[in-house]
Amino acid sequence: MIGRDLLGIEDLDRDDIERILDTAERMREVGNRVVKKVPTLRGRTIVNLFFEASTRTRASFEIAGKRLSADVVNFSPASSSFSLPRARA
Repeated sequence: MIGRDLLGIEDLDRDDIERILDTAERMREVGNRVVKKVPTLRGRTIVNLFFEASTRTRASFEIAGKRLSADVVNFSPASSSFSLPRARA
């Protein structure tokens, strides 16, 4: 599954689904520990870019990145000089 986008489970086989559930169980255990971090992404930076305001979604992604020991940068186009190119007629 590494390197694949997951948009649904229709194309997953049983082993893929079991691997996802096993990983979720291990991460739940991490969430119950005093130190809620694993070194998976230590030394890496994650940039979260959301085009729609959603505090809950942004916070969830930020917490996930930090639990994986990544440096997390949240970028919001609404509060920056970012603009999409205009479509030509």
